[in-house]
Amino acid sequence: MAPPPAESAAEPKTLARQAQNLLRHDILSGGLLPGERLRTKALQTRYGLGLSPLRESLQRLSAEGLVVMDEQRGFSVAPVSLDELKDLTLARSSLESIMLPLAIAHGDAGWEANILAAFHRLSRAPLPTGPNDDEAARQWELRHRAFHAALVAGCGSPWLMRLHDQLVDQTERYRMIRLQRMSKRKLKARDVHAEHQGLMDAVLERKAAQSVALMRDHLQATFEATAQWLPAQTGSPA
Repeated sequence: MAPPPAESAAEPKTLARQAQNLLRHDILSGGLLPGERLRTKALQTRYGLGLSPLRESLQRLSAEGLVVMDEQRGFSVAPVSLDELKDLTLARSSLESIMLPLAIAHGDAGWEANILAAFHRLSRAPLPTGPNDDEAARQWELRHRAFHAALVAGCGSPWLMRLHDQLVDQTERYRMIRLQRMSKRKLKARDVHAEHQGLMDAVLERKAAQSVALMRDHLQATFEATAQWLPAQTGSPA
């Protein structure tokens, strides 16, 4: 018997990946709220996909920590809390304290050019002006993520980059929650552009210790700006 066509075998994996990407986007952007139940029938209607790829995508996102599963209640979006944000900030600061010096030691001219380009794109993205400025929030978050990835990309470790991506996914949820809840006045209270400029300059000047210190200050400032919008206890509703 002849084997099935390659595209037939690949289709379920493709659909599961599509479902995973759609769910991840909605979780990270706040389209699906922390603690929200993820009922498969509702997700089928929402995305126009079958049950099998949706279940597989939920299992994958559960492994990533974006979705949680309860034997009684089924799947739901992972909750957020001040305790978890503290832990995420510690983990990301610790990881980038390793990655930045490695990138500074091994990064080449192409790495430098990518940082400059990412910073230029980020500097041209306006900050969201309020909780309903969804497109500005999406564009700024994409460029912000690309800038931070460019800084550490010269470290030369695919595993460290994978871990970094996972931590950024988690912290991105918290930034989006903050953006959705902050007023225009509070959004403009912090000069994030100056923080990014200083961090980029220190990295390109190959000042490892200063770069790590500025990165830690930057992440800590983000933590402090976000903490006021979060519940104190793990598992509490946002």
